[in-house]
Amino acid sequence: MKFKGHHVDFCHQHNLVAPETAGRERKFGIRVTLPSDDTLRKLVGDDWERLHWFATEEERDAAYENMAERHGYYRKTDSPTQVLEKISRP
Repeated sequence: MKFKGHHVDFCHQHNLVAPETAGRERKFGIRVTLPSDDTLRKLVGDDWERLHWFATEEERDAAYENMAERHGYYRKTDSPTQVLEKISRP
């Protein structure tokens, strides 16, 4: 992850994948970006994105639906602006 040109390492990157599925090939993904007018881009940079990869389309689609949902931890006045895009690789 980069913040204004600075690289930030994750302390425990391996925790993002369940150990029992760590060796699975992951072809189906979700790209998370921010709209061009989002002020958070001033902190994370214009090229910020996060990719999440899944072994099956079904896993990806379920995660997409969960990520697209307006979760209960948002305040009523919050308007999340993330852009989600389903992607795949050969």
